[in-house]
Amino acid sequence: MKKMTGMQRKRITQKVAFSLFRLLSFAVVGILFWILGFIIVKGIGVVDWEFLTSAPEDGMTGGGIFPAIVGTLALIVGSMIVAFPIGVFSGIYISEYAGNNWIVKFIRIMTNNLSGVPSIVFGLFGMALFVNALEFGDSIIAGSFTLGLLVLPVVIRTTEEALRAIDDSYRVGSLALGASKLQTIRKVILPMAMPNITTGLILSIGRVSGETAPILFTAVAYFLPKLPASIFDQVMALPYHLYVISTSGTDITAARPIAYGTALVLIMMVLFFNIMASVLRKYFSKKTLS
Repeated sequence: MKKMTGMQRKRITQKVAFSLFRLLSFAVVGILFWILGFIIVKGIGVVDWEFLTSAPEDGMTGGGIFPAIVGTLALIVGSMIVAFPIGVFSGIYISEYAGNNWIVKFIRIMTNNLSGVPSIVFGLFGMALFVNALEFGDSIIAGSFTLGLLVLPVVIRTTEEALRAIDDSYRVGSLALGASKLQTIRKVILPMAMPNITTGLILSIGRVSGETAPILFTAVAYFLPKLPASIFDQVMALPYHLYVISTSGTDITAARPIAYGTALVLIMMVLFFNIMASVLRKYFSKKTLS
């Protein structure tokens, strides 16, 4: 028998490695579809127009989840209003203005540490600052500020990385044509980086929509079958609603289908926001290329 050459052994090793990577990728996708399929099968029978547009009844063992949907949307929008401008401007400062000194390194370290803080700690901080010290009470605005702080590191880092990915030749060319630094950032760098900055928005929305611990201390109510009248009102939210009906002393047999339906609606909501953010990303990409 012929001995395998070094090249043949490398090819076999490469094929084995690629096959393993492909198998692991399919396994991850399979687990994802398994989870989605389980939630869809269990929850699709509950989700109808009445379930989506009516208030909960009978201690949340009946009725719908409309107040929880509205509350979740309010918290998502409020937190993005807080986190996105601050995060983008901070990323611009770190990438374009601050240079590479000890202040920037310190900010990066603190940002990384902030992203590793457990969400329940943010909830306690939000309760101490926004609910008690600033006297917002349990409200949309307190929950929005708390969730905004939670995802702020993600927005800052994605913005910084997106700006640093732009080749310096674009900056030099713009400055050589007489544009100021601010004009270069606003007209050249930021539009080119916007598709990647949108990735931070997608990740932030995905995390905010599923958080329970921060809003537990700052925004949500156990049973509130009415819509908020202002940003200083308490709300219901889908993650907390799901937690309560799954763990409280309510009739589990009656509440379990509602729990699956709530989980399905929450997943569909996150999927909708991800699709919208992806559409924005493609729009900015095409606009940059044109």
